[in-house]
Amino acid sequence: MVGAGVAGLRAAIELAPAGRVLVVAKDSLRESSSEYAQGGIAVALSDDDEVSLHEQDTLVAGDGLCDREAVRALVEEGPAAIQQLIDWGVQFDREGARLVFAREGAHSRSRVLHAHGDSTGREISRVLYQKAASLPNVEFRSFSAITDLLSDGSEVCGALACDASARESFVLRARAVLLATGGLGCVYSETTNPDVATGDGVACAFRAGAEVQDIEFVQFHPTALHLENAPRFLLSEALRGEGARLRNEAGERFMQRYHPLEELAPRDVVARAIYAEMRRTGGSHVYLDLTHLPGGFVARRFPRIYETCLKYGLDLESQPAPVHPAAHYAMGGVRTDLQGRTRLQRLFAAGEVACTGVHGANRLASNSLLEGVVFGARAGRAMREWAGSNLPPACAAPEPRFPDMSEQEVRRLAWEECGVVRSGAGLERALARLDAARWAGGISPDRLRHETRNRHLVLSLIARCALARRESRGAHCRTDYPEKRPEFQKHSLIAPTQNEVTFV
Repeated sequence: MVGAGVAGLRAAIELAPAGRVLVVAKDSLRESSSEYAQGGIAVALSDDDEVSLHEQDTLVAGDGLCDREAVRALVEEGPAAIQQLIDWGVQFDREGARLVFAREGAHSRSRVLHAHGDSTGREISRVLYQKAASLPNVEFRSFSAITDLLSDGSEVCGALACDASARESFVLRARAVLLATGGLGCVYSETTNPDVATGDGVACAFRAGAEVQDIEFVQFHPTALHLENAPRFLLSEALRGEGARLRNEAGERFMQRYHPLEELAPRDVVARAIYAEMRRTGGSHVYLDLTHLPGGFVARRFPRIYETCLKYGLDLESQPAPVHPAAHYAMGGVRTDLQGRTRLQRLFAAGEVACTGVHGANRLASNSLLEGVVFGARAGRAMREWAGSNLPPACAAPEPRFPDMSEQEVRRLAWEECGVVRSGAGLERALARLDAARWAGGISPDRLRHETRNRHLVLSLIARCALARRESRGAHCRTDYPEKRPEFQKHSLIAPTQNEVTFV
């Protein structure tokens, strides 16, 4: 398992009865996108909710591109998956004995569970790690970044990893490999993601011969903290669900000009509204205002968010928070079936790195943790088919090539030309700059060089697919093609063997 977030841990638990499982973490075992998931986990469990309503909300948010079978698997298997987490010890927020369900943008019912207010991902990860670590067949290795998959183009036999402490590369042989490496937000200069989210899984899989689907659909969270010398800390959508208001620099509410649901509009709509409002007023940010809420409510309901902001001199109970959109979640990724299988034998993917089509063009809020749990378990079960097999023949380790672009240059280019709002001219500028990079070969134990190499490739994939999709849909917005077009109600697909992006 490459990755120790929710999807990787859940898969490890499912696979452990069939044989030895090694979970490899790029950083510490506590550093993953799952750890930072504040918003919660969506599931149709409340008395006034139905699985069919959760399915419909997911399809509507996905803007015509969700795979219905994938969505049905997510929402139908969700309630049992949540009950299993509770049985294992996950402590979701309750009022007395009753679970508390919150409402978030684009949900027709209150169906989002939280843990400790705003630490849902951390709580689920804690319990899954304890469960996995209790199994005798599961081992962990931290601070080991996967730099390449070992593949002959049709089958994977393992991975090449970089040990950060020893500063050396080593080979990991395996009967099957699961990529659960999380997201790619750190391809962008503005992101809510942890530093480890550099798109490594997508890049490694693509170089090995896997297909990548819908990678142009990057969700930008509308409300990341925008303070000087502070990280772009995510201010959860649940804040708006509890009544937070968006105001421009003049103190005016503005969302009524952009959507009838105002602050509870889908997050891509809110992100673009904030972007448009900043362009209109010339401001560098807008404000998220909670000061009208009852005293003590924010600190009690969102303790982690409140304490983090307070650490940077911002008291959310008395001061509005400056916010700005930031790259948050990738709907696209390594193309898989509903069991996590890729086109390469023995290679699986689950969680944010994978694309089953469940999110379509725009993820419904709080579906990502549920996806990690449900599809992580599915991938773990499917991997059992390789448990009794012999190790595949050894594959030669590829010699990496590194671009002469810096990390900062790639990330700035991503934000400026492949960000919240795009244009054909800007995407062509990005591709021209990426294509002009010079390359140097050689084995390197430097993780940062490999991350820059991966950022470069992932940005190239995003730009190519975004340029090919001549429409605006979901999280993909083009000023030169502002409307949806029926001929593009298809999934983008790109593979190393293709010269062009295809739509299927």
